[in-house]
Amino acid sequence: MKILIADKLDEEGIKIFEENGFQIVKDYKISHNDLIKQIEHYDGIVVRSRTKVTSEVLMNANNLKVIGRAGVGLDNIDLIKAEELGIKVFNTPEAPSVSVAELAIGLMLSLARHISKADETMHQGKWLKNDYMGYTLKGKKIGLIGLGNIGQEVAKRCKAFGMRIGIFDVLPEINQKAKEAGYTIYNSIDDLMRDVQIISLHIPANPHTENLINENRLKLMNKNTILINTSRGQLIDEDALVKALKNKEIGGAGLDVFREEPLNNKELMEIKDNLILTPHLGSTTKETQLDAAVMIAELMSDYLKNL
Repeated sequence: MKILIADKLDEEGIKIFEENGFQIVKDYKISHNDLIKQIEHYDGIVVRSRTKVTSEVLMNANNLKVIGRAGVGLDNIDLIKAEELGIKVFNTPEAPSVSVAELAIGLMLSLARHISKADETMHQGKWLKNDYMGYTLKGKKIGLIGLGNIGQEVAKRCKAFGMRIGIFDVLPEINQKAKEAGYTIYNSIDDLMRDVQIISLHIPANPHTENLINENRLKLMNKNTILINTSRGQLIDEDALVKALKNKEIGGAGLDVFREEPLNNKELMEIKDNLILTPHLGSTTKETQLDAAVMIAELMSDYLKNL
């Protein structure tokens, strides 16, 4: 059987495929049009976030049996069409949980203590100690929208900082777990946004969550509240966020994900005082990439061998 590795994958994962007797083709820069033309030759495909496995691709995937997403989000795969065609889809939601959570904490700390701005001005030879009055995370209330694998890891770290934790999640079992942990449970996103000092997003992108954070919800935030997004760019109305940041209607934002990647929103790029931007680094650690590669290779190999 033949497997296409369409996005960069740790060699340990490729080694597992090869040890299981699969023929591997690595094409980390394959274009969407080329993928449409070539997909018929493969039994499996491994992607990360770059490659889009659209319905157009899948309609030509005559031999495709399995899709592996080395990561969490599945919004770059047409799941409905894959199910319709009987193509199995795997992902690795556990792999990046810690690395994404750590980045979310890093963005919070950088905003709270003006780390990015202080570093920039220090490299310019300026000593602006009195310009960067920050605040401690201890005692602050964070609102986590979504308490899945990553949200839970963020909560653990926030608890270690002495923060108060509130959550909104649509799943009863998650709310029960949060209740047992002593977290505040909000009945609506609006209630959460009115009440906390930090908001962190940890939910998938889908038609129900598109522009979840819009102009109306941004107006519910306190002028000192900060917003962190290490989940998906589609969750936030970027135009509304630009307006809120420019008018100092909220305290700030830390964004690792964007509606269009690479980032092409020049208005966002121009905001420096209360905005930190990183280029989708959530899962970009050696440990996470290794774990994701090994997990997806093992899942796909076991599945294909048992067909």
